[in-house]
Amino acid sequence: MTGVRIEPVTAEHWDDVVALFGPNGAYANCWCTWWMWRSADWDRRRAAERRDELHHRVESGEQPGLLAYDGADPIGWCALAPRERYARLDNPRARTYRRLDERPSWVVTCFFVRRDRRGQGVATALLAAVAEFVAARGGTLVEGYPTEHPEQGPAAMYTGTVPMFTDAGFTEAARPGGRPLMRLELPRRRT
Repeated sequence: MTGVRIEPVTAEHWDDVVALFGPNGAYANCWCTWWMWRSADWDRRRAAERRDELHHRVESGEQPGLLAYDGADPIGWCALAPRERYARLDNPRARTYRRLDERPSWVVTCFFVRRDRRGQGVATALLAAVAEFVAARGGTLVEGYPTEHPEQGPAAMYTGTVPMFTDAGFTEAARPGGRPLMRLELPRRRT
């Protein structure tokens, strides 16, 4: 997608995250924290606590995602982090998201695109920027759990779609719990 700039989320971009997510905190006041906690932990937190958790991670320098901009306007978000930052993924009872092997990986968990920019390739542009972001931080493996059912509507597509991941160079590695686990191998950077 031409004209879109992708930036890692840093403290200087926090106000843009808030503007993009709007009064509903992206999806139903999730604040992109659903993956950060196991179910019971997430359920007992209120929207303000979820927002505070994401804000804390940004302020601490973690860079928990990427933002897409059109000029100065934030138009999209992609959450990604090392797998161990997502408690929901490392739950031994979570068949669908269980670890395939012990290789360290980064995981793309969520996309959020401003309503008026959906269907224009914003999420695809964000996913295309993931490899460079992860490689610059020493990562060699990126994973995602995209949906195969985009016909279920925008709410079902927050993890991305299989064709989007395939077009970005990901391949299906397994189907834990019946959902595709897509992987992208990155070359090791020389130091």
